[in-house]
Amino acid sequence: MLQERLNAAIVFQGFVVSDNMGRILQLATRHQIAIMSGMKDYVLNGGPIYYAPDGLAMWKPTAVFVDKILRGAKPADLPVEQPTKLNLVINLKTAKALGLTIPPSLLARADQVIE
Repeated sequence: MLQERLNAAIVFQGFVVSDNMGRILQLATRHQIAIMSGMKDYVLNGGPIYYAPDGLAMWKPTAVFVDKILRGAKPADLPVEQPTKLNLVINLKTAKALGLTIPPSLLARADQVIE
């Protein structure tokens, strides 16, 4: 990323990424690289932004699907559902440290702003 002079990156979920979160955030901060992640721990530990489906909202309908399957429904016949609730968390302290200006309209839409 340094060779390409990137100033932002998206970090995806995974064991290697989760296990190295502190190191990734430390390097990103040192080199002024904004990290966006679908893992809330990243923004809570110093990443500037988190945007991902609401985990609780995604798991709530699971019981309905399990019930239908146990009653004989074929899993292939059940509808594919996409998340309808997304969470946006902005770490304003980190964003300012990186020299990022977060538009007021985005701050207004955030579910949580960490100051």
